[in-house]
Order: sequence, then C-alpha cells, then structure tokens
Amino acid sequence: MGSIITIAQQKGGAGKTTLAVNLAVGFARAGKSVALMDVDPQGSAGRWFMTRTEAMDEPGLTFATASAWGVPYECRKLGESHDIVIIDTPPKADSDLRPALREADLVLVPVATSHLDLWAVEEVLYLAEREDKPVMMVMTRARAGTRLASEVAEQAAKMDAAIAETPMANRVIYAETLGHGRAALEAPKGAAHAEMNALVAEIGGKIGLM
Repeated sequence: MGSIITIAQQKGGAGKTTLAVNLAVGFARAGKSVALMDVDPQGSAGRWFMTRTEAMDEPGLTFATASAWGVPYECRKLGESHDIVIIDTPPKADSDLRPALREADLVLVPVATSHLDLWAVEEVLYLAEREDKPVMMVMTRARAGTRLASEVAEQAAKMDAAIAETPMANRVIYAETLGHGRAALEAPKGAAHAEMNALVAEIGGKIGLM
C-alpha cells in the first residue's frame, strides 16, 4: 500500500491546498506515482486539477474526491496503485476530519506565520494524538528575519509536534502557479525550487518513501 499524507488545519488561509498540490507535483517529479484527494467541500484542489488538465495533455498525477466517510475506501483503492496519496481536508477540526486522520501515515499541519494559525493547531494535534498519528508542522508564508516569525517559531517549538526543517517562504510564485493549475517546481527555476525539493525530500524521508 502507498503512504498516506493528510494535510489538516482548522484555520482557513494557512496554505493547505498550496502545500498539497506542491507536494503532489514534487513527489511526481521525484518519480513517485501520486494521487491527490480533495475532501474539502470548497473544492480548491479539484479546481486546481481541472485547470491543470485543461492546460496540459498529461497532468502527471491522479485526482479523486470523497466525502469524509468515503476517505477509507478511496485510500484503499488509491493506495493499491500509487506510491503516495495526499489528502486535502476542510478548514475545520471535528468528527469529519477523523477518517482522514485515521488513514494517515503522517499528518501535516501548515502554519502561516501568525499567532492565530498557531493557536488553531491545538485541536488538530489533539485529534491526531487520539488517533495515535505522527504530526509535522510546516511553516508557510514564512518571512525570515522578522520578529513575528521568530515569535511564532519559538511558540511552535513548545508544542507537541515536529516542525519541518524546510519552511515555505511567502513567495508570489506559489499563488501564481496555483491559479494556472501548476506548482512552483513547474515555474522557471528560482528559490522555490530548492525549497520544495528540500521539503519533498524531508517529508519523503519521514515516511520512508525516499
């Protein structure tokens, strides 16, 4: 069975879908077969994928949708034929999130550089702990060298979860490529390339995929 990564954060705007699609493309470019599952009723990952299929002949990954309680079935089906399944969840932490947490080999929690985002992590950590799942926080929209970034990083370090060594900086390229059904690694080479390659390698190593 392939590895399952669930991306969860109860606060909207933290970068869940941005993280999901960039990891999906990153793992695909690293030679892995990837399935992206959207269980968020807003359908942002689905909209991204449809835009992608319109822009290129071969999207390079599989896409699926599911209701919260349909996640286990879809994970089993996709996991039989893919190296990795990435699940983009709704911006909430309640019983609807639990099926996606139960299936996860790793739960990723994007945290934008703000105290509000950090405070919102606590409920996700609680639910993941109840399901006995490992959690890694990924700092998104990071602004290196700012006092706020230092404060958030200091508080995050006190929480009961690992923090990815590689943050996703606050780069326009993530928003630009998302709107065109692509990922930062598919844009002209820049700082985001090294950033995402490092993050893919770090997460892949965490789940024993790379």
